Amino acid sequence: YIHLLLLLLLAHSANISRHDIQATLWPDGTTCPYKVISQERVSHSICFRTLDRDFICDQRNCKVFRSRRSSLLANVMSNSSVLLQWHPPAQDTQALKGFYMNCSWNGTYTLFQCDSVHLGINCRDYLLPNVHETVKYRICLQTLYTNRTSLEECVEFIVEPVGMQDIVIAMTAVGGSICVMLVIICLLVAYITENLMHPNFSHPAAKRGP
Repeated sequence: YIHLLLLLLLAHSANISRHDIQATLWPDGTTCPYKVISQERVSHSICFRTLDRDFICDQRNCKVFRSRRSSLLANVMSNSSVLLQWHPPAQDTQALKGFYMNCSWNGTYTLFQCDSVHLGINCRDYLLPNVHETVKYRICLQTLYTNRTSLEECVEFIVEPVGMQDIVIAMTAVGGSICVMLVIICLLVAYITENLMHPNFSHPAAKRGP
């Protein structure tokens, strides 16, 4: 019966308009309804994702970027994906209607607009897959309330090429080895100069005649 009920809810939610997505409040609090809005302002059908509440950014494969007020985080992972996390003010949760996320990235010559996303009340994270490397992204989030809209909270980040972190670590290790070798060579040259090029020969005393 539970699976049947979920299927009915999914079928019903597919017809929900963009302005009514905030009404999709799932009882378990772990499902995030969202709708992707393309550059042509075309609203696609509603999608659902499970919240990654237990996600922890591993420093070996992930780097954290924060907004100015630290309420919006961008967890940039080594697999060219970014998990965005946010927390609305606790005192305004009663009037909460949802969230609106805007995305853009700065290429070589111009600024490109990503797809925008309209998210429901339950949403506290969103996965941005297949991001471009070596370009600057800017993600802005607005919290929607029944009678107002909050100011944008923005975070900026750059996705490093795959394997770049390993290359940097390897170059650092090689650079450290070269420095050690140079120190050893300098000490060896100093030793040779001191002991071989300028030896301290002892002169025998002159013999006195009879």
